[in-house]
Amino acid sequence: MHTLSIPSRRRALFGAVAVAAMVAGRPEVALAQPRETLTFAAVTFSEAGRGERLKAWVEKFNKSQATVEIQPIAIPFGSFAKTVFTQMGGGAGPDLVRMDGIDYYAAVQSKSVLPLDDLLKGGGYRFTAPDKYMFIDGKRYGVPFELSNYVMLYNPALLKGGKPPANFDEFLAATKAATGNGIYGYAYRATMAEGNGFWQDVCNFVYGFGGRWSDAQGNLTLNDPKVVEGVTAYKKVYDAGVIPKGADASTYRRMFWERKVAIEIDNGGVAGIFSQQAPELAFEAAPSPFPTRAQGMVLTALTINSNTKHKAAAEAFIKWTLQPENQKDLQELLGASNVATVIERSPELVAKRPWLKVYDDQSAHSVPQLVQGLEVKTPEIQQIVLEQVLKVLQGGVDPKKAMDDAQRLVSSRVLRK
Repeated sequence: MHTLSIPSRRRALFGAVAVAAMVAGRPEVALAQPRETLTFAAVTFSEAGRGERLKAWVEKFNKSQATVEIQPIAIPFGSFAKTVFTQMGGGAGPDLVRMDGIDYYAAVQSKSVLPLDDLLKGGGYRFTAPDKYMFIDGKRYGVPFELSNYVMLYNPALLKGGKPPANFDEFLAATKAATGNGIYGYAYRATMAEGNGFWQDVCNFVYGFGGRWSDAQGNLTLNDPKVVEGVTAYKKVYDAGVIPKGADASTYRRMFWERKVAIEIDNGGVAGIFSQQAPELAFEAAPSPFPTRAQGMVLTALTINSNTKHKAAAEAFIKWTLQPENQKDLQELLGASNVATVIERSPELVAKRPWLKVYDDQSAHSVPQLVQGLEVKTPEIQQIVLEQVLKVLQGGVDPKKAMDDAQRLVSSRVLRK
């Protein structure tokens, strides 16, 4: 007679118990199997406040699934790109990755992320305008995760009549009038020590005056007349005596909520900080005072690692994130940022924080702070451009000459032409 081994007996016993549980209406025993676990890496998980809220949002997905679970991975901004790209280059890495714009373009170039066209085909999603930047050579490799726009923030109490300037001439006049007695009319960055922030601020001026660093075909336009206009305007502000020269962003942002700076152009995350750190501060927002509405944008994408062993589950998460209710929850936890699809904020929230609508309305006019067609070379181009802008600010070099030099140097050093 055949006798079951001890392991076989245990398997048979477990099977009988599971079947009995199902019959008795207790599926939990039968479903007590290890779940398929995916990892999701994002800088946001490492942030105070927002990180915990984002983890709770991911947990909502986990609770909606019977066989899949997402494990959040927090990696600080300073080491994120190096850590993730090293892992992906070795055939591993997180299954899902939230990437900054420049990392997204680099990942696509290195074939490190999967295309998503077929996954989202026919989904009827109402994507925001910046979604167009997710397409590279006609293919989609990600969906927008967080879009942070730039607008003008101002303290009405420090401006004559409490009104924001509507154009650049009014802006110069208003900042000069507000400056004095320890108060500055405006603040921005103008040092290489804060190179990335300096670049963001210069982009806002250049874009606002109608300039772009390249054309639609990826040809450099660093010395285009509109770019020169933007750099000239940056110089006018620098020379006007209205900024706390040398102050870093953390310092002048603190000065803003301490009512020592009247105006700054900043992203929605900063507005959220002001709202939290100084709830009694009645600041307001308006479009930046430039000839066009175009401004820079911090663009991040949600992607699937091409090394993943859990493609179907990762795709299920992507589709879950795009459901209206989940997009609404994500947008609320991110603060003043926008998400992949158009989500209307509640009238109650807009009444409480009217500056949110100004940020939301800016999305259609926002442009990534990258050199179009040369996105992965942006850091090298940025370095040369900022060196030339500093010569304008501190050395008195003519803006046209400086940008001609930038065009020449980038062409020879970066593009090897």
